[in-house]
Amino acid sequence: TCATGDQQTTALVHLKEPEATIVEMLKDVTSYEGEDAVFECRLSRETSQDAQWFLGDVPLQSNEMNEIRVQGTRHSLILRKVTLEDCESISFKVGQHTSTA
Repeated sequence: TCATGDQQTTALVHLKEPEATIVEMLKDVTSYEGEDAVFECRLSRETSQDAQWFLGDVPLQSNEMNEIRVQGTRHSLILRKVTLEDCESISFKVGQHTSTA
């Protein structure tokens, strides 16, 4: 706001968060049945953008079979005690960017 005498003008500041990109892509993982499989990728920056993991076309959430972690720019997925049914593509999506292994 700027005020001089009986006149005043006001403006607003609008901020947009820069888009995060995937700078370290997912890598294929080979594991034995019953072991854990760990997938990791790294973003260009910490972000509040929605990030999502997928097994095939199914969105994943943290539960007793899947652990999703975020540590700064590093995002990781741990599939607990994998089975043959888990042999599908794993994808990580943030904004318009996707990495698949």
